Amino acid sequence: MDFAPPKYAQVMTAIQQRIEAGEYAPGTMLPSETQLVREFGVGRTTVVRALQTLAMQGWIEREHGRGSFVKGRPESSPDRVRPGLAVAEQPEGTEIVVDVRRLPAPRHIARLLGVQERTPVIARQRVAKQGGRLSAVETLWFPLEIALGTDLDKPEPLRHGIRQHLQAVKHLRFDHITERLTARNPTKEETELLGSPKPVLGVLATVHDAAGAVLLVISSALPGDLHELQDVYQVS
Repeated sequence: MDFAPPKYAQVMTAIQQRIEAGEYAPGTMLPSETQLVREFGVGRTTVVRALQTLAMQGWIEREHGRGSFVKGRPESSPDRVRPGLAVAEQPEGTEIVVDVRRLPAPRHIARLLGVQERTPVIARQRVAKQGGRLSAVETLWFPLEIALGTDLDKPEPLRHGIRQHLQAVKHLRFDHITERLTARNPTKEETELLGSPKPVLGVLATVHDAAGAVLLVISSALPGDLHELQDVYQVS
């Protein structure tokens, strides 16, 4: 669980932010692979993977022998499943708030939030139901400065989703979410809550504002026999 986003994902995020900020305008050519290798201090394979993924997502267009050209932020596909965003937007009326605590941040959460290990944070744990069966264990981790002045540290269900609550109360807006999905065995606590030791789809998401600051971290365990991910994308 102790990890930072892969290096190629970090390169992708930096380029995406520059495109959205207008630093890399549509139609212009990105710096060469050699320049990006030097700037980010990574290997050429990492840069190539980042550019290939950006091209597949529609951010850029790569032309053999010429370079990579900016296309702009791609339109979102309505068919794409985004687990992290779904958790952040889901009202809690149909969910049970299992526990809300102020506790020291575990190392992997502290690293994602950009704080020191064991810095006090708010952990809001929920379980979701589907057809009378527990279908997800979700823990949302908030820095104290984000949760202060909100209802996020209270056990009562929120009438609206986390995203809408933070926007209304703290005027915070979500800009982008970075997700990591893995197939894994559930933790002891997740096994007890889900009532099964079967493998789960683990989702670890960081929610960022326009400046790139992390507003919260979402950790979800989804039973593998209840969930599947589907995406629709253009093949160029």
